[in-house]
Amino acid sequence: MALCISSFLLIPHSLVKAHTLEVIANYTKEPPGGLDDLVWKKSQAAQLLVEGRKKSAGSNGTVTTRALYTDDSLYFLFKWKDPTRSITKQSWQYDGQKWHHLKGNEDRIALLFEITRINKFATRGCAVTCHSPADVPRDKWKFATKTAAEKGDLWHWKSARSAPYNYADDAWLTLAGNPTGSYRETGRRKDTGAGGDIKNQTVDGSKPIYMQNPNKKPSVPGFLLREEAIEITDHSIFKAGDIIPYRLPIRPSGSRFDVKAISRHVDGGWMVMLYRKLNTGDDDDVVFNPIKNFSFALAVFDNSGSDHSKATEPMTLRFSRK
Repeated sequence: MALCISSFLLIPHSLVKAHTLEVIANYTKEPPGGLDDLVWKKSQAAQLLVEGRKKSAGSNGTVTTRALYTDDSLYFLFKWKDPTRSITKQSWQYDGQKWHHLKGNEDRIALLFEITRINKFATRGCAVTCHSPADVPRDKWKFATKTAAEKGDLWHWKSARSAPYNYADDAWLTLAGNPTGSYRETGRRKDTGAGGDIKNQTVDGSKPIYMQNPNKKPSVPGFLLREEAIEITDHSIFKAGDIIPYRLPIRPSGSRFDVKAISRHVDGGWMVMLYRKLNTGDDDDVVFNPIKNFSFALAVFDNSGSDHSKATEPMTLRFSRK
């Protein structure tokens, strides 16, 4: 994924000083039940500056962030300007004779924490996990740590692929060597369990292979979940203008499902709540100990499936004492 944004961060020094480089998680006995829960008022809003190669229309360049924690869980609330709710992810559209992909991708937000110490991550953030100089072709980029002892915990919320199941895809970062994904060689690994999505296309890639089961009302309107899809046996039933999603989310499970999410696009922007157990018991997740501080970085993506992200400077998550 494109947390590899360090080589084109263009953050004026004066703006960095004017924005928060620390997020404070306040303690609460009662966890927030949603985006509008009044308990969020117990938290301090941090204005996190995000910048990158590509400008987002209507964005004010910040992600307002709040954090709370209970005896066993950590909660984040993120708000950022984005006038367009992008969930198309190249959906299919029929023109009366053939199928073609619509333009458009999805909105996303991603966080990277240290599981074990990543050398210089606290001061340079994503710069030390991404080998992406501007003069190197994108297919040569690597998103990885430099040693096996260094591990990162990656949370990746996707408006088209994870939001329908109310979670953020949980992954971890290690040495490069994995040939899958959008990069030729990457250190990104998925946590154990099911999740993600499949491409809805025939073997030759000319048309969709699945449609909504007509005997089932979509549980998430506007999306086609794999479990609710059936194979298309007769393409003559479609008429010009019909649209079918191209990416079909899969029901998540296991450690890959550790990070839960609630999201809403409202008033020209996104509100996303992410939450997870402080200690999941899995070695592919960071253990949040409230007596410690944690280095992390954050990136947002506007209608993008590639490297056009906006990210923060290196950040610190600090837990306020009870």
